[in-house]
Amino acid sequence: MLLVKTLLTESPEAAAEVIKKGGLAAFPTETVYGLGANVFDKKAVANIFTAKNRPADNPL
Repeated sequence: MLLVKTLLTESPEAAAEVIKKGGLAAFPTETVYGLGANVFDKKAVANIFTAKNRPADNPL
């Protein structure tokens, strides 16, 4: 289970701090929202799969 904390900000620095601490950041694109994480943090990447209910064998 993931702990979700909502932080509404337009600050890229705030999003970077969340990602540095192993968290996920949601960001808008032109059509959908994306999820960002530290690619070198295996648990953070696993949390993206969990958040999206995506099987681990289905690449991002």
